[in-house]
Formats: sequence, C-alpha cells, structure tokens
Amino acid sequence: MQTTFSVLFYPRRSDIDQNGNAPIYLRITVNGKRSEISIKRKVLISKWNSEAGKIRGTTTDVRELNRYMDAIRSRIYSIQGQLTDKQEIITAEKIKNIYQGKVIKQKMLIEIFLAHNNKIEKLVGKEFAPGTIERYKTAKKHVSDYIKKEYNLTDIPVKDVDNRFITGLEYYLKTERKCAHNTAIKYVTNFKKIIRIAFANDWITKDPFVNWKGKLKIVEREFLTEAEIQTMIEKELHTDRLDQVKDIFLFSCFTGLAYADVKKLSKNDIILGIDGEKWIKIKRSKTDTRSSIPLLPTAMSILEKYNSHPDVSNKDRLLPVLTNQKMNAYIKEIADLCGISKNLTFHLARHTFATTITLSNGVPIETVSKMLGHKSLRTTQHYAKILDLKVSEDMQHLRKKLSFEIDRKTS
Repeated sequence: MQTTFSVLFYPRRSDIDQNGNAPIYLRITVNGKRSEISIKRKVLISKWNSEAGKIRGTTTDVRELNRYMDAIRSRIYSIQGQLTDKQEIITAEKIKNIYQGKVIKQKMLIEIFLAHNNKIEKLVGKEFAPGTIERYKTAKKHVSDYIKKEYNLTDIPVKDVDNRFITGLEYYLKTERKCAHNTAIKYVTNFKKIIRIAFANDWITKDPFVNWKGKLKIVEREFLTEAEIQTMIEKELHTDRLDQVKDIFLFSCFTGLAYADVKKLSKNDIILGIDGEKWIKIKRSKTDTRSSIPLLPTAMSILEKYNSHPDVSNKDRLLPVLTNQKMNAYIKEIADLCGISKNLTFHLARHTFATTITLSNGVPIETVSKMLGHKSLRTTQHYAKILDLKVSEDMQHLRKKLSFEIDRKTS
C-alpha cells in the first residue's frame, strides 16, 4: 500500500508566553493522520521562518537549535526507512512511539481472530452449531489472505484496521474471491465481531465499523412448483443411487428439514404427536432451535422405504444420506433428467416446503415458522413475499366477495 509521509516543525502559537516565546512541536503525518511531539524547546515567534521550518538568525543558540531539529528530522526519517525495509505497517503514532522509546505490545488482528475461533470451537454442540465455526474459520482465512495480498504481511496490529481496510476487504471478497454481494457482507460481518471484541477490551480506541453500512440484498429464493414435484416423484431413474438421492430430496421437500438435520435424523426423533400421528421433533443443527413437524404421507412412505437399508439399520439413522457435495451433484443431474431448468440444491427443498407445500396451501405463517425452527417470524416472511400464486388466489376470493356485495346492493 502506498504511504504518504511528512515531517514538520512549528511553534504552537496558542501557548505563547509573556515574552513572546512559543513551544516548538514536531508533527509527523502518515497517510493524512497526524501525531505530534513537543521537542522541549521554545522560539521567539518573530524569529520563526514558516517556509523553511527553522529559526532565522546566525547566533550560536539559533544554529544549535536548528541543528537539533535537523537531527530529530533525520532520526524520524531513519525510523520511517527501517519500517519500510521491514515491510511493516507505518503509522504516525508508531513512528512517534519508536522515537520516544516506547515499546508497546500491540494486539495483532489474526491472533485475536484465532483466539476467538478456538473458543467457539470448544463450545460447538453446547452454544454453537458446527456451521458457525466453519463460517468463522473461512472468514479468518479470507482476512489473512487479504492482509497478505494488500500488505504482504501475515498479521497487522488490530488498531491499524480502519474504514479503508474494511471497504478494501469487501472489495477483495467480491473481486478476488468472486463472492456474491450477500456472501461478502456476511464474511465482513463475521470479521466485525472480532473488531467489536477488540473495542470492548480497549485494544482499540474507536470502532472502525462506525461508518460501514453492510446491507444485504433481498434474494429471490427458488422453489419447486407442484407440477415440478409431481414430475420428480413420477420420474423413473436409471440408477439406485439417483433414486435414493431423489427420495431424500423429496423427503426434505415434505418436511422442510435442512441437509444437516436430515443426515442426523434418528428413530428417537420420531414421536407420537398430540393428534395420534407421527411427528418429527428435532433440534436444528444450525440454530439449536426446536422444530416440530407432523409427518406427511409422502415423507412417511420414504422413511418406510429405507427402513431396512444397510446404511440405516447399522448406523441408527433413518435415511442413507450421502455427503452434501455428492447430494447436490446428483440433484442437479436429476433436475436435468426431469427437465427442470432451476438451479437445484438440497437447500431448495426447504424453500419448497415453506412455499409450495405449506404457505401455498393455506398453512398459517406462524405454523410454518415453528416447523422450520425459525427464531424470528421475519425470517419466514421472506418466503411469503414470493408467493405470487397465493396472492392471486387470495385476490380471486376478494374479487368474488366484492362482486357479491355489488350484486346484492344493485338487485
């Protein structure tokens, strides 16, 4: 990163004494940020040469003071040169501290990030889901890579993080790492927590995120229509593996369970509900919230189909789920075979449950939210926004009602 650097001596006119003398200060400026030091000398204001930054005159005491300031200037430039040679981050405050002989143990950014992640990892399964630590590990790697690219360093002092660093990181994620806008914002938000920890512990004096506004864009979530679901159910596939993946994907369409929850589903998660029917009661891996889902006939028949599958009976699991990567690869192949042009992923099944299976069929949004295990109804409302079909059906009912009222009044 290019650094601008300047050294300036000046008399502080606001502190002039009764004899017209003012204290001389040294001002160090790096990238527009200043740090000042009193050199413990005074000068008669009328003798100060502002253009030269020196004292006018040829007397012995004037020459001695000018030589003293030259020596200080030379020392400051020497410190700046040493930091440049070491490829360290250069700040006005750092140069000032080195000049004054202050050795300050600085808190380093990646060290703080690593300590945070280590704490989170020890609490996985207690306070945090496995996905949480993975997101923070990925965020730390992105920040480390950014520091290496931008500064050619492995770590920087946390106090050197400023708005330029933050906006630079966001730009790096979107350009170098090819992250979508929302993905980049989420990684920067993960990083924001580390800075908040530093601020709370007084390792930095101000929060550099105060002027950063990371706004997520509303994403149109895709889902399968009833016709597409029916096409997939009826499609005969040429391999048992594809058929198995299709069934598990459809199971998620009719239960709303995410991949991690389908994978860990066991017999203990199936209970007899208050209505005498079988329900799934499970804690979501992602949020550790409780999901309560009555089993629909399609989902029940899929469980029965794999009841004696060797990967199920030997592992106390209800379904033979492959890795997420393999599941998604096979689902895309199944979509092609079914003539479905949408970008199918396993998580799209959860969207399908929320929209096509429940909300479109009149299930109240509060009920859907409980089944999905959402902590906030606002999260569920994202699904409701995209249901044009439901809006159309509701308006049709309204049209009929209004038409009836008009007919009754005019008859």
